[in-house]
Amino acid sequence: MNISQHFRSGYVTIIGEPNVGKSTLMNALLRQKISIVSPKAQTTRHKILGILSTEEYQMIFLDTPGIMKPKYMLQEVMMESAASAIEDADAVLFMIDATKPEEPEHGEAFSKLKGLHKPVFLVINKVDQINKQALLPMIGKYSKAFSFKEIFPISALKRDNTNELVAAVAQLLPAHPPFFPTDVVSEQSE
Repeated sequence: MNISQHFRSGYVTIIGEPNVGKSTLMNALLRQKISIVSPKAQTTRHKILGILSTEEYQMIFLDTPGIMKPKYMLQEVMMESAASAIEDADAVLFMIDATKPEEPEHGEAFSKLKGLHKPVFLVINKVDQINKQALLPMIGKYSKAFSFKEIFPISALKRDNTNELVAAVAQLLPAHPPFFPTDVVSEQSE
């Protein structure tokens, strides 16, 4: 791969409540299964590094556990891991499930956005499963509650609008050489 002097490289953390499709999104962006996808909540227990490299950029994705109020020690450790991933990020993808919208301020994950001084993208997943007329009020509520850099309605499963999301995030990554070899897609072992 020929690395140009305008190459961009950075960390992108995907956060949201449990089961909004964070792992599905990362798998869709990388075009292979890196993260476990399951209807069971809290399948992702660690930050997962997925690496998307092109001629122009390298995006290192951190897929966090679903953000929730911890009820026991393992969950506390998982939430500390998620908080660390948010701090490490150059950009944050805040993901919600279009089929189960809630008031922004009621979400545990949404509370993690307060005080962040980095670009945050709202990613509304599963829009292929809702009536499109329900989308505008949802976008309105969230855009009033937080100043998102951009809002992307997507279907991670069908990869709808995911290329546009990646292109927008790539523009905001810092100018930097790749952090990892460009042929690596994860730091996780098979």
